[in-house]
Amino acid sequence: MLYGSECWAVKQQQLHKVNVTEMMMLRWMCGKTRKDRIRNIEIQRQVGVAPIDIKIREGRLRWFGHLQRRPTNAPTRKLDSIETVEIRRGRGRPKLTWDALIKRDLNGLQSSPSIALNRAQWKSLIHVADPS
Repeated sequence: MLYGSECWAVKQQQLHKVNVTEMMMLRWMCGKTRKDRIRNIEIQRQVGVAPIDIKIREGRLRWFGHLQRRPTNAPTRKLDSIETVEIRRGRGRPKLTWDALIKRDLNGLQSSPSIALNRAQWKSLIHVADPS
């Protein structure tokens, strides 16, 4: 279900839909229904999985770490140096970008992008263990 989620710029509404779908699948696996009135946290604990939004963040940060460790002449790193053309945007809130999500994730972890260069330290920082 999370295939390719490393590159998603997920909004809260989209994240909610993914979370609902995951909970429907987990309830189906356990043989439980909404009528049983069991909280999502209990279902996740029974199955032994972490919340999906945390797993999406972990995957996004893991991909960011891969990109940071790539050489600067690699095609994926060249995209960082491309200058965007300033065009007139429409009214309203600006679109959420992947870069903005990464900055928000790093602020939440109280970390900086330079830590991603040390793979072991980065992995221990972003890893979310599944509850057992």
